[in-house]
Amino acid sequence: MTKGKKIFSRSISYIIAAAGVLVILLPFYVTLITAFKTPQESAQNFFAFPKTLYLENFKTVFAKAGYFKYFMNSVVVTVSSLILIYVLVTMISYSIARNMKRHIYYKIIYGVIVLGMFVPFQVIMVPLVQFMGSLGLSNKFGLILLHVTYAAMQGVFLLVSYIQNVPVDLEEAAYIDGCTTMQAYVKVVLPLLKPMTSTVLVLNALWIWNDFQMPLMILNKLPDTWTLPLFQYNFKSQYSFDYNMAFASYLIAMVPVLIAYFAAQKNIVEGLTAGAVKS
Repeated sequence: MTKGKKIFSRSISYIIAAAGVLVILLPFYVTLITAFKTPQESAQNFFAFPKTLYLENFKTVFAKAGYFKYFMNSVVVTVSSLILIYVLVTMISYSIARNMKRHIYYKIIYGVIVLGMFVPFQVIMVPLVQFMGSLGLSNKFGLILLHVTYAAMQGVFLLVSYIQNVPVDLEEAAYIDGCTTMQAYVKVVLPLLKPMTSTVLVLNALWIWNDFQMPLMILNKLPDTWTLPLFQYNFKSQYSFDYNMAFASYLIAMVPVLIAYFAAQKNIVEGLTAGAVKS
């Protein structure tokens, strides 16, 4: 490739990258500036930077809209789901990874779980909602169970492959030292899974915290149990005249997931690149 073609190719790459950054940052910019504006400033110029940091939008959200209750609903649903994902999905993955080569039914279980990733939620949402209603699970507990079930599909797929690369010799050495299978799993295997479990947990935390469709189908008739995305959907309808207050609520909802992502960013990268290089 000639020097001119290299420069042209690099310029195109930079242009595409800049366009991608603009597409990602523009909505965040609009959310940020609108949350700190007065309605009058937004009416004058929607994209202009605020003249002062107007904090009344945030005070109004917490004082009048009962925002904290819905915020805590999201915290309960997200944290409970992540705890169950960490305990159950890692144990299922470990059992499958260590036995699928010896027993065919572990391969069948693994195949059935992974196949679930290819079934869109929209295909089964109506019978699923009816089924959850018939079991009396149209509540936060039912929503948590659904989140754990859907997270298990991707989580098992990622963790099984990762666990298979963990040497069995480490567990055998633990058995020689007197450990049971559970002790070897907790003390030896689980710490080695930290990069991948961090990846699974953070990706699911982002999804569960921002999930709108499942709460809409399960919790919409129970206003006191609404999660933040569901509250914001109804909030926009109720306060459609005040975009500043609505954007303030969106900005508050973004803060926890941004903190979680940046805190675990290193582990996410390690988990996503695990297995890319063969040892």
